[in-house]
Amino acid sequence: MSSSTEGSTKAIFYALGANGGIALAKFAASIYTGSGAMLAEAIHSLADCTNQVFLLIGLKEAKKPANTSHPMGYARVVYFWAMMVALLLFFVGGAFSVMEGIEHFKHPQPISAPWIALGVLGVSVVLEAISLRGAMVEIRKISQGKPFMRWFRETRQSELMVVAGEDIAALAGLALAFGAVLMTVITGNPLWDACGTIAVGVLLMVVAVMVIREVKAMVTGESAAPEVHAAIKAHIEADADVASIRNLISMQWGEQVMIAVQAVMRPQSSDVALVDAINRIEAGIQQRWPQVHWCFFEPDHALLKDAAAGVE
Repeated sequence: MSSSTEGSTKAIFYALGANGGIALAKFAASIYTGSGAMLAEAIHSLADCTNQVFLLIGLKEAKKPANTSHPMGYARVVYFWAMMVALLLFFVGGAFSVMEGIEHFKHPQPISAPWIALGVLGVSVVLEAISLRGAMVEIRKISQGKPFMRWFRETRQSELMVVAGEDIAALAGLALAFGAVLMTVITGNPLWDACGTIAVGVLLMVVAVMVIREVKAMVTGESAAPEVHAAIKAHIEADADVASIRNLISMQWGEQVMIAVQAVMRPQSSDVALVDAINRIEAGIQQRWPQVHWCFFEPDHALLKDAAAGVE
């Protein structure tokens, strides 16, 4: 297992453990108190648990070996499961919470034993903070000092991105739910609880849309991370046998990377020497970047470019 996969798995288990305990506590508190905001939070935590299970399934399936029908393996299956998680977060977590809040808005009900709800929410904040800290530790290991939002936009690790997004949404949702229940206690107006429920739902849908947007780019086909793509290009250009690069395509394939190179090669003594030079370059790339599982190298000749220019 690679270090990045191991880090993602740790973060997922942190989140699963935290959300499992939180979901049970929230459901018990929502039944006892009748709080709509607490019920919305309980459903959110249950959806998060399902999400983490989906991500673990995706990581397991991604390890399946390549075969004739999937010659490049199953690494990109993690994007499918990440999209499923985002959709579940949107519809089960967000939309259901909004509908529940609207129902409580139409038919407001007082909260029984609100201090129990506040206590559960307070404990949940601590557990979610621990989960988020676990995810952020793993992110810092691979982000190379990037600010979080830049890492979020550029990362190709969908599972870690989803876990971080969920944890941030969970903490913000808990803060909204806590505020809504507290305002209900202070004012005696249960409409605060209904508004909190709707606010939690809207928050979850916003986060889900952000995650969907990023995962969509991965499913469509993204290059390797910008710094990796640039470093591979510089590495090839610096080789003594390469005159210039005509084109370099990189594509992220789950944890793995595929690159295709079209390069003008310097004259070689024979075709065997040319093949040896290409093999050496490919071996150097894969030694420095072990995630590059496929390297397709097309040698070109400067005269071909000149001839094409003459025809034009």
